Amino acid sequence: MSGRTGSSGQGSAFRRWRAARPFWGGLLLVLGGAEILLTQKASLKVVLHIGMQGLAGYLLPVLLVVLGLLILFNPTQRLFYSITAVLLSLGTWVTSNMGGFFIGLLLGVVGSCLTFGWLPDQEPRVSRRRRRKAAREAKAAQPQPLPPTAEPA
Repeated sequence: MSGRTGSSGQGSAFRRWRAARPFWGGLLLVLGGAEILLTQKASLKVVLHIGMQGLAGYLLPVLLVVLGLLILFNPTQRLFYSITAVLLSLGTWVTSNMGGFFIGLLLGVVGSCLTFGWLPDQEPRVSRRRRRKAAREAKAAQPQPLPPTAEPA
């Protein structure tokens, strides 16, 4: 059985909800913040840099998770949230184990960029193959002009 459901199923409701917001950007932000939080709990043998008294090391990833959830549930303010999130993600480089051993920092920055670039009212992009096919069909449908005939002088 296919993973897709009919138009009245839960799958389509989730797809509509997901399409109305920068879902992947928010999800990556939440995952990045969670990963940085998990690296804070790493054993002391693995910890590279705890940060300024340890507070900022916990505060920044928690804020990243909160911003990711805000992006998912309040997408109208996505530009402010994404700019704040990219700055917090870059701040984790200094405050918490090099940004969760670089993985959390990378997830946060990519999620922020995806959120910043998301446009809610943009039509889905048509593939190059379909554009070329439509152009060929339009060209074939146009009437070809007749060549000029030579009139006797």
